[in-house]
Formats: sequence, structure tokens, C-alpha cells
Amino acid sequence: MKKLILILGCFILFLSFNLSLFSQEKFFKNPKNTFLISTDLHIHTVFSDGFVWPDLRVDEALREGLDLISITDHLEYQPHKGDILNPDKNRSFEIANKFAQGKELNVVLGAEITRSMPPGHLNAVFITDANLLLHKDSISGIIEANKQNAFVFMNHPNWWPGRPSGIARLEPIHEELIKKKFIHGIEVVNVGLSIEALEIAIENNLTILGTSDVHGIATWEFEQYGGHRPITFVLSEGNDLTSIKNGLFEGKTMVWYKDLIIGKQENLLPVIDSNLEFSQPTYIENTKIALVNLSNLSSIPLVLNYNGKFTLHEDDKIFIIPPRGSKEIKIKTIELLKKIDMNFEIFNAIIGKDQYLMFSKTLNFQ
Repeated sequence: MKKLILILGCFILFLSFNLSLFSQEKFFKNPKNTFLISTDLHIHTVFSDGFVWPDLRVDEALREGLDLISITDHLEYQPHKGDILNPDKNRSFEIANKFAQGKELNVVLGAEITRSMPPGHLNAVFITDANLLLHKDSISGIIEANKQNAFVFMNHPNWWPGRPSGIARLEPIHEELIKKKFIHGIEVVNVGLSIEALEIAIENNLTILGTSDVHGIATWEFEQYGGHRPITFVLSEGNDLTSIKNGLFEGKTMVWYKDLIIGKQENLLPVIDSNLEFSQPTYIENTKIALVNLSNLSSIPLVLNYNGKFTLHEDDKIFIIPPRGSKEIKIKTIELLKKIDMNFEIFNAIIGKDQYLMFSKTLNFQ
């Protein structure tokens, strides 16, 4: 009997573990009237130089709670063609999309235009036919992608084979393509963070992206990078494909990499506003020390630097609120106040080189 109970207990534990793997997790609370769509727009399979079948990419995305992925196999590079000979560049998408039917995941057609630098590698997503992007010269595929109303972005602009210095920079051909609006975004995270790519995005009004560029099994590849793949969140008016695509073109994105969030100030502010809650301040009896409880509703720790005009009691001005956790702070206000301005710099919310998001909230006392 004890053996049976033990077996049943192990089975229930195994079942609950597997159900948790497949559960959709809300990484962040959505800002008001906005959907945060979690995406990975740079993924490979055995149909180029990846090591897994396309339907596994769907399983992985579902396990990790993603809303949308794009299979972006290389057009020009297919090292497994001796074993998998398929001239149709849409095939990996077709397999993944069929497997995703009826599941809580969107799969969109994409491809990686793979050339030496310049122009380097570029992804085109939301395309209609990947086969038409394959051309002898390096620019015709980009032009064709735009004819298909694709969203086109630069991949790993700091990748050492094309940039031995590791520093992302634009070549004249990039500047021309950006000016003509043939390039719409740039990866600031691809395995690692490129601050120079972030500067390029801001200076040229390009959409900020972070992708996995995964080739092997996702969980194995990203355990060393904070336990999750880099994710681009699209701040979208709806959760339909048209709204998500519009959000990409409008530059409404936020990247989650390790414990960092990266993006333009106007995109990070509403996310923080929805995920950092403040209690109404009160005074400790017979003191001028105010108590405020801060709650973090997100899946990342928040590293806060209090830069208000007062000092904290018992804490340094820099402190961390854990994911889904809270922190009570005590503020020495010198005199009894009716309201207080809570001003913070968020050290793991990056909006530029050596620039971190500033966040303020005015609180009224009871």
C-alpha cells in the first residue's frame, strides 16, 4: 500500500511539473488598453543550420509562454541538405504552423537573408513567400521582402565574423536602406546585449528587438542567460496579427534579457507604471518616518535607486524588489507631509548608453 501511495505521489508530482511547463505565464501585467505580446522573431530549425524539427519550436514556445514566433531559417545556407533536401523555403513554417493550430501560439512566416557584411544578415518576418526572397545580389531580397509588406530588421550587428571589434555600426548601404524605409528594426540583443546597436536604434528611429537566434534546444541554450531566452514584447493595441505587426512598425517594443528590460523610454514607462504598485503612505506613530510598501507584479527583479529629496531609514537608497515580491521602505520626511513624491531610477531598465529609466509617483498620505 505504501509503495502504491509513493508511486501515485510521484505520478502527481510529475504531472504537475509537466502541466507547469506548458502553462502560459504572464511575465508582466499589461499596461492599460495595451497587450504585451511576447515574441521571438529569430529561430532556426534543421531546414537551415538548426538542430531540431520545426514542431519542437512550437512546443518550446508554448512551454515558455510565448505568444508569437517566426521560423527564420537561412535562405542561402542549408548545411543539412544532404539529409533534408527541400527546395521550398516555406516548408519549416508550414510544419510549425500546422502543429500550432488550435494552440495558444501564432506562427508567422519569416526568413533570414544571409550575406556577408555589408549588409550582413537580415530577418524578414510577416512575409508571404520566402522563395521569392532568394536572389543572387544582396539587396534584391530586401526589396522583395518590402514588396511583401514584411517587417525587416538587422541581425546581430555586433557579431564578430562581420565586426571583429564587437561594436555595431552602420555602413553606407545600411544608411541608404534605412532612409528608404527598407530596414525597420535592429537586434540590440542576440545572445548578448549591444549598447552600440541600441544607440543605432534610437538615433535612426528603428524598432528595438531582442531574439534568441536559437539553433539547439532552447532550454539548454539559455539556462546560462538567466533561465529564459531573450524576448521582444510588442506593445500592441490588440492581440491579432495585424495589430502586432503595426506595433512592430511603430517601434512599440520592449526587450527582456536576463534581468534587464531594454527599450525606448515611452515604451518602458507604461510597463513599469502597471507593474510597480505603491501603498498609501502612513507615518509610524509619534514619528516623522513614513512607511510605503512597494509591490513588484512582474517576473523580473526591480533594481531601484531612490533619488527623492529625503533619505531612507534602515535601507540604502539602492534596493531590489524581487519578482512578484514587495518591499517596505521607511522615509525620513523631517516634517509631517500631506503628499510625497516618490522618484526612482530603475537600474535594470535601460533606455540608452549609461541611461536608465526615471520613474516618479506622487502619493497622498491618509
